[in-house]
Amino acid sequence: MSADADHRTLHNRVLAELGPAIAAGEYAPGHVFTLERLERHYGVSRTVAREAVRVLESMHLVHSRPRTGVRVRPPQEWSVYDPQLIRWRLAGPGRMEQLRSLTELRAAVEPPAAASAARRASAADGAALAELNARMVATGESGDLEAFLRLDVEYHRRILELSGNDMFAGLSGVVAEVLTGRTEYDLMPQHPRPEALRLHTHVASAVRDGLPEVAEAAMRAIVGEVVTALDRGPTGLTEPG
Repeated sequence: MSADADHRTLHNRVLAELGPAIAAGEYAPGHVFTLERLERHYGVSRTVAREAVRVLESMHLVHSRPRTGVRVRPPQEWSVYDPQLIRWRLAGPGRMEQLRSLTELRAAVEPPAAASAARRASAADGAALAELNARMVATGESGDLEAFLRLDVEYHRRILELSGNDMFAGLSGVVAEVLTGRTEYDLMPQHPRPEALRLHTHVASAVRDGLPEVAEAAMRAIVGEVVTALDRGPTGLTEPG
């Protein structure tokens, strides 16, 4: 392994341990680290420790000041839309709370995004979305969750982008983390419900055919089912979305 690769490996190891610990609340707001302590604890150089802290600072998890150390910031100040932070929070004890928060965000954003996509998508883009949906449905019916997830992420990303609203499109990484997290933590059925797959097809068809009200209503039903499932607890969360 080259020196650069080894350096990156150490840097990633520090982040992979310290980031999730902060996100899970193992270190309370105001807790102070020092670079020296991080060096000793993780067995890394000052440079590696400093670079890891810089990444955490960019996510607003900590702030660093000379002579005062690295202080954990309160959750209200965190960059909550950062995909890496979302991943860490979904891996922690607050997983269901994080899923609920993110799904409520999706419920506010994705239905109007679908309506905008139906108004603005070109004929070619609409046809491509319908073709993507057909492949997604086929993988869902076959029980290939890995392929289904990949296509589901692409489906929702494409709708956000077809909305023509860059603020909606900027949330595609957030939606991808929600969908991926639900699959990784066994909160998806092996075979998605036929009704949920039909709703995805309704959205794609409505976008292709230029029917914004239909697209919005069908997308609202998709995300609304997930919100309802979350209210039933982890065992109820078995809808694709």
